[in-house]
Amino acid sequence: MTAMGNGKSRRAIQIIAVICAGTFPSILARAQGADSLESQLAAKYKLVKLGTDSSGLAVLDAGTVLVVKKGGILSVASGNAVVIATTVKDGQVHTANNTAMQGVNKLLKWKAPADPTGAVSTDTKFLTVGEKVYVSKIDINRKDSKVTLSIIECDTCNSVQDPSLRKAQVAFVFPKDYLAGADGGQISDVINQTLEMDTGDSGGQEQQQAQDQGQQAPQQAAAPAAPAAPPPTIQMGQSPDDVKGMLGQPEKIVDLGPKQIYVYKDLKVTFVKGKVTDVQ
Repeated sequence: MTAMGNGKSRRAIQIIAVICAGTFPSILARAQGADSLESQLAAKYKLVKLGTDSSGLAVLDAGTVLVVKKGGILSVASGNAVVIATTVKDGQVHTANNTAMQGVNKLLKWKAPADPTGAVSTDTKFLTVGEKVYVSKIDINRKDSKVTLSIIECDTCNSVQDPSLRKAQVAFVFPKDYLAGADGGQISDVINQTLEMDTGDSGGQEQQQAQDQGQQAPQQAAAPAAPAAPPPTIQMGQSPDDVKGMLGQPEKIVDLGPKQIYVYKDLKVTFVKGKVTDVQ
């Protein structure tokens, strides 16, 4: 009986060893993959370092600069505690809806200034196409297959007169379980469609630093001007998403039921039943 009992115990131990041998490498591989994705994105996108001085929020160490390629990214003032993330899925930018914006108004009402009529200003605006931003944080959520970038305006890159350091969040949504096998290059390829890496920023930063230190920046030979890109062409039958993809978010939308008018600075685009019918 003792020999039989010992034999059963040895077989049980062998079975457990086989199960562990197949399970632990899988767990270890997933853990290493998780670390790999975070580290790859951290190497790809250097985060900006911020601090405060007598003027308020300030950039201590500039990070990677990205260029806004698609309109519809909602930003708020740097002092706002609430940021509504703009979602990007299948290459399409989905801005906050009216319900979400009403929620922002309620959360910020206690500190947002009001006009004489009692209306509350939450100081939100869409970032414009071509505007440059820093990355301040990267969050990877494997459960929801989502990578979220927190971004802040690069005021020196945009040559603004009144620095504001407006901030926003852009959540890139991927198919279920996609992040389990994706690498940093695949993720950044998706991000680049909306927030493209600015490859020509370092020279401007070095020249600005030299000027700040009272040094004369070396003169560089002017590069030959690149041919101008053709202007966007609005065609009959295009959808609102087609137009926003070329021109960005309109300054005003006139909604007349089946008829809508997108008002830009120098252009009006009329849609009937979701199709372009007139451009003025």
